[in-house]
Amino acid sequence: MMLAGVRVVEIGQALAAPFAAEILADLGADVIKVEKPDGGDDARHWGAAIWGDDAPMFHQMNRNKRAICVDIKNADERERLIALIGSADVFLHNLRPGAAEASGLGAAALRARFPRLIYGDLGAFGHRGPLSDRPGYELLLQAFGGLMSITGEPGREGVRCGPSLNDLGTGIWAAIGILAALIRRGRTGEGCLIEASLFETALCWGSIHAASYLASGEAPRAEGASHPSLTPYGAFETADGRLIIGAGNDRLFAKLAHALGHPEWAEDARFRDNRARVANRAALTALINGRLTQDSKAAWVERLEAVGVPCAPIQSIPEALSHAQTAALGIIQRPDDGSPVRMIGMPLSFDGERPAVRLPAPSLDRRDGSRSWQF
Repeated sequence: MMLAGVRVVEIGQALAAPFAAEILADLGADVIKVEKPDGGDDARHWGAAIWGDDAPMFHQMNRNKRAICVDIKNADERERLIALIGSADVFLHNLRPGAAEASGLGAAALRARFPRLIYGDLGAFGHRGPLSDRPGYELLLQAFGGLMSITGEPGREGVRCGPSLNDLGTGIWAAIGILAALIRRGRTGEGCLIEASLFETALCWGSIHAASYLASGEAPRAEGASHPSLTPYGAFETADGRLIIGAGNDRLFAKLAHALGHPEWAEDARFRDNRARVANRAALTALINGRLTQDSKAAWVERLEAVGVPCAPIQSIPEALSHAQTAALGIIQRPDDGSPVRMIGMPLSFDGERPAVRLPAPSLDRRDGSRSWQF
C-alpha cells in the first residue's frame, strides 16, 4: 500500500474532508475519523439506512477508516485529541470558519506545537476575502461559482449538476496537496498548511468557460449536451431515443458523414472544418437528426463503432453499473469483512491492481478505540 505508515486524523462532515481522507485511506494510510458525540458525521443521516443504521453515502465516503468519538468542548478530551493529532502525519478538517481556532485546533497553534504536521483546512468560499467567514454547501457553490449558469438546456434556468463535483473536487485537490506536502516533508522535515475550498474548485472546473469569456467578453451559457466549441458533439435523435456522438475533428466528421450515407457533407463549405460547423450548427444538427431518426439507436451504435466514430447511448446509473465493461474493471467492491455493503472503488490502479476496500465505514456503535484511545 502506497501510504502504509502514514497516519491521518480527520474531522470531516459530509463530503469534502471525508473524501480527501478516504483517498488517503484507499492508498493505505491509517485514517482515524473524529466524530461528534451527538450523532456523528451528518452524512450518516443523509439518505435511507439500508446497510445498517447509516446512509449509503456515508458508507461510500468513509471506508477504510477507523473512528473515535470526541467531545471537543470537553477540555480533557480535547487535549487527548490534540495529542493524537500530534502523533499523526496529517490532520484535515472542514469545520465551519473559525471553529478550529476557537477549539484550539487552528493551524497556527497546531503547527507551532507540531512542526512536522501537514494541516489541511477545507472551506467553502476560501480562506481570504470578504466571504471567507461564510459556511456553504455544494448547491450554494455551484450557484455562486457560475457552474449552474452553464448547466442545463439552452434558454432555461440553470440546474444543479448531478454529482457534488465541488465537494468531491475539493477533496481531490486536498489529497493532491497532502501528497505533495508529504514529499516535501521527506526532503525538508517541515510540515505545511494546505487550504482548499469549494469556490476555488468551482472556478477551476469552469476555467475553460472562464478563459473563453476573458478572451471574448461573451458570457458562456448552458448548452445542454452540446459543446460550445465543437460540433457535431452532443446528443442527437434516433428512432428510439437520443444518442451521444463525438465527432471532435474533421477526420471523424468525414467518417460520420460517410456512415450516415452523406459523404458530400464533409465537402460542403458550411461543414468543411470545425469552425464552419460551429457557425452552421443548427443546419448540421437538423441534417444529422433527420438521418438518425430513420433507424434505431442500437443500429446506429453498431454502424458508428464499426467505422471508429465515438458514440454512446445515454445510460441510467443502473445500466452503467450492470454493463460488462464495469464488471471487467472490477470497480464495484465489497469490504474484506464480507459485509453486504457495495461501493464504487478507487478509480485508480497500481501495476494493474485497484486498492481494496479493507474496512467498511465505522458504525456509531463500533468505534475503534472510542474509549481506550489506543491508536
